[in-house]
Amino acid sequence: MTAPKSATRSVDTNLDDISRITPLALRTSIRRGEHTGTTTGFSSGYLQGNLAILPADYADEFLQFCSKNPKSCPLIGMSEPGSPHIPELGIDLDIRTDLAGYRVFRGSAEYTSVTDVSDVWRDDLVTFVLGCSFSFEAAITRGGVRLRHMDANRNVPMYVTNIATTPAGRFHGPLVVSMRSFAPGDAIRAILYSDRYRLAHGAPVHIGDPSQIGIADIMKPDFGDEPVINEGDIPVFWACGVTPQMAIRNVLPDFAITHEPGLMLVTDVLAEAAEFSLQTKPEVYQS
Repeated sequence: MTAPKSATRSVDTNLDDISRITPLALRTSIRRGEHTGTTTGFSSGYLQGNLAILPADYADEFLQFCSKNPKSCPLIGMSEPGSPHIPELGIDLDIRTDLAGYRVFRGSAEYTSVTDVSDVWRDDLVTFVLGCSFSFEAAITRGGVRLRHMDANRNVPMYVTNIATTPAGRFHGPLVVSMRSFAPGDAIRAILYSDRYRLAHGAPVHIGDPSQIGIADIMKPDFGDEPVINEGDIPVFWACGVTPQMAIRNVLPDFAITHEPGLMLVTDVLAEAAEFSLQTKPEVYQS
C-alpha cells in the first residue's frame, strides 16, 4: 500500500525563520490557504498533533485504543461531542480549518482529501489529538544534530510495519513508524533527546534493519516523502500517530476524519512542559 505523498514546505524561507513562526501565526496562515505543506520544522518547541475525528458512538472504544497503545497514540487532547475547539491546546484553535490537509472517510478505505472540513462537520463528532514526533525535532536540532528530511525540504518518511497494536473493541491494526537516519553518534544523541518527550512518542521503537519490522524497501515509504540516507547512516524508527488511520480503515465507521500525514495541528502548548500542563487522560465519553 503506497499512499499519496503529502506536500513539502509551502513557504520559501529558511529553517531558522520557519522555526520562529508562532503557532497562532502558522494556524492563521493555514486558514488563509497560504501554508499548504508539512509542518516539520515550524514553530520550534511547540507540541504538534495528529488528528482522529470519529462519531461519538466510537469514542469510548477509540479512547481505549489510545490508552492501550500510548507509544503510538499519546493522547494530548479530546473535544466535547460536536465541538471543533479544544481550548487547552489553543484558545483560538479551530479543528475544522487549522490543518493544511484532511482525509475524509465515508464507510470505506477510500478517502477524499480536503483543506477545510467545515462543510462536513457533524454535531456527533469527537476529536482526538495525538502527540507527534515533530514536537521533539527541535530538541534534536538544538543539540546540533541535523535532520536530513528538514535539510532536503521534505516530509518525514512513514512506514506500515508488521508490529501489531493492542486491539480495543473494534479498533486494531499495524503500527506505523516514522524514520530519521543519522550517523551512528548522532543516532545515539537523537534517541536520548526524543526520550524526554513521551507525549510525542518518546524513544524509538526500532533501530537498524528495516526488514525486521516488515519494511521491504526503505526507499519506498507508505506515507510522506522518500528518505535521505547518507552512506553509513543508521535508520531510526519512532512510533507514529498515523497508526490510528490504519485502525480506522479496519473499522470502517460511516464517517471519520484524519489529517494528511505530515500536515499536523500545531498547538500553543510548549513541548517540554506538555506532560505537566496537559490533562492527558480525559473522562471516557458516554454516548
